[in-house]
Amino acid sequence: MHYGQHEGTGFAVLDPRFKGLYAGYARVEHHWSGARWSEGPAWFAAGRYLVWSDIPNNRMLRYCEESGRVSVFRQPSNNSNGNTVDNQGRLVTCEHLARRVTRTEIDGSIAMLADKWRGKRLNSPNDVVVKSDDSIWFTDPAYGIDADNEGDRAAPEIDGCHVYRIDPQSGAVDRVIDDMVRPNGLAFSPDETILYVADTGATHVENGPRHIRRFAVADDGRSVKSGKPFAESTSGLFDGFRVDRAGRIWTSTDEGVHCYEPDGTLIGKILIPEIVANVTFGGAKRNRLFICGTTSLYSVLLMTNGSKLG
Repeated sequence: MHYGQHEGTGFAVLDPRFKGLYAGYARVEHHWSGARWSEGPAWFAAGRYLVWSDIPNNRMLRYCEESGRVSVFRQPSNNSNGNTVDNQGRLVTCEHLARRVTRTEIDGSIAMLADKWRGKRLNSPNDVVVKSDDSIWFTDPAYGIDADNEGDRAAPEIDGCHVYRIDPQSGAVDRVIDDMVRPNGLAFSPDETILYVADTGATHVENGPRHIRRFAVADDGRSVKSGKPFAESTSGLFDGFRVDRAGRIWTSTDEGVHCYEPDGTLIGKILIPEIVANVTFGGAKRNRLFICGTTSLYSVLLMTNGSKLG
């Protein structure tokens, strides 16, 4: 169903730079409701559809742009969370229940990419991004093993929550960041010299982190240097986010989507009447921002484009 402008939505301009990022006729569109916790949107350009996760309902959903219909893409989904599209157009998925990262092959089979680090089971992979060299970077907080709502309650085998890289040639899993409380969403800058990672540690530590950190990617392209705080959330927690072709960060918050310039300035907001968990750019020109609210899927046409599919 297509509802057009939805109550409680709109744009909030905090800096003149935000005014040029949407047209005067732009409205937030509400496409569908019926999820428990929407997450992990990924756009598949060839089929003109969006796949996203409904974690507690143990399913993945699909929105078809042409018809506006929403259907079940995969159920059960191992309480899937973050999804992305690799450089060959395949679906890469973080699965809480199976505590692994998988890839859906072109024949529909599911290949396991990572479920252990140094022989110990991962916590519950959360979000994932693919670099231009085909390496896969993912975060591994413990939300899927903290309780039974989004996976199976279990004791962690690894000493904390970290960020990992899967080597495209060997398949080796390497830890690339080990000083975060609850690493969550992540994305590279358009030129891949910067890796942004959200830390939602405030869910588990009093006065814990609720920020995005900015890591310089080392010359080898396989590791990062110490990360500095990029932005502090002014509304709940940052969760998932994406980067546009100018390097701006479009990130989820409790009140909708916040847009940050690469210099760290919050320039504007897209207000949504639900907590937002994640976003992605899609549409024929990658200028439609799809927004996963708690129970619903929204989108809005922008005057910018996503830096890549995913």
